[in-house]
Amino acid sequence: MPTTLIRRAEVLVTMDGQRREIHDGGLFIRDNVIEQVGLTNELPAQADRVIDLSGHVVLPGLINTHHHMYQTLTRAVPAAQDANLFNWLKTLYLMWANLTGEAVYISALVAMGELILSGCTTSSDHLYLYPNEAKIDDEIRAAQEIGLRFHAARGSMSLGESKGGLPPDRVVENEAAILEDCQRVIETYHDPKPYSMLQIVLAPCSPFSVTGDLMRESVAMARHYGVTLHTHLAETLDEEAFCLEKFGRRPVEYMEDLGWIGDHVWHAHCVHMSEREIALFGQTRTGVAHCPSSNMRLGSGIAPVKGFRARGVPLGLGVDGSASNDSSHMLAEVRQAMLLQRVTGDPAGLTARQALEIATLGGASVLRRDDIGSLESGKAADVIAIKLSRVEYAGALHDPVAATVFCAPVHVDWSMINGQVVVQDGRLTTVDMGPVVERHNAIARGMIRER
Repeated sequence: MPTTLIRRAEVLVTMDGQRREIHDGGLFIRDNVIEQVGLTNELPAQADRVIDLSGHVVLPGLINTHHHMYQTLTRAVPAAQDANLFNWLKTLYLMWANLTGEAVYISALVAMGELILSGCTTSSDHLYLYPNEAKIDDEIRAAQEIGLRFHAARGSMSLGESKGGLPPDRVVENEAAILEDCQRVIETYHDPKPYSMLQIVLAPCSPFSVTGDLMRESVAMARHYGVTLHTHLAETLDEEAFCLEKFGRRPVEYMEDLGWIGDHVWHAHCVHMSEREIALFGQTRTGVAHCPSSNMRLGSGIAPVKGFRARGVPLGLGVDGSASNDSSHMLAEVRQAMLLQRVTGDPAGLTARQALEIATLGGASVLRRDDIGSLESGKAADVIAIKLSRVEYAGALHDPVAATVFCAPVHVDWSMINGQVVVQDGRLTTVDMGPVVERHNAIARGMIRER
């Protein structure tokens, strides 16, 4: 098996049990697995490939636990720029109804390219509408081509306006067809083995777009196949009012009734939760994808991150949809997470290193992975490096690790996913993004014109 030696890092952030930061550090990698971590002079001197990262900070690859990649096609749409979640959705559903298989594939390549360049090595994506014969297979193909470790969440909507739901009937699916396709996708693609590059998640969209029956059936299927579950929850006060009116329960109570609590489940947002509900998540190891930029963009509120951490809730970061964040930049999301916990008056509400921990180890815990999230022997070779001699970090090298969070978000200069170099000298090595972006913009223009 081929070997790789990474050496001479200015500082290597391990995120191991001792949270070691090793100056003049390095890694010895065999095939796709880290074999040794330590000082450069303690590692083997030779390898099939030697990579000198002098002058770089080296970190574990960042993990994105919530996204809607197709939404890169509807960034900054004027009619949705200043709307709350429900009005934003009602505006954009009409555009998303024009999605095609090609649109899903191209938008996924764009989102994944942006994620990788911003330090992400593993991402989930929640694709929950399938008009015009679009399939989740289209974005799986994109992940395999670009080289991203991927958790594909087969989302769904079945509760249209005519049945009391939020989405228009033209973008919902029949529940029997949803479950049939979920089974197909799991049996075709899901790989539960260590270092897996592709896993499948079952992900009915939200309490206001699917029925309780579909939520229960998804739990049963997930248990049968040993896959995880994901949905949106407690994002806005409008959602809370909807659940109280329709189900007589708060969103978390409703999910508890449906069996959507436990260590095989994670929820996106979780902004409006009581102390009892936070404690329940901690006791049951129910995970949360924290999406600070989206929550700010839509005026949804500030998630109780300190409460989650105090109660032991598995907590990761998500960039969320690129039409509610207008970005897929992971380092930017790390910075926003840190700043948002300080804005109410506590300047130590979340430190730079705690924010990085949420984006690495935290994301791994949310996705139920023990083979990623840190640079340790036996972990997957998912590694990023950022050059320190850049204008954005000028004057910040007293603490290079904190500089990656406090200073302006940058693109990584080098990235490895599963032992394969995917970014070299700041450029993607797997996909030429120029033609992809050109086609993406053409599709985006057509989608908005055709609504």
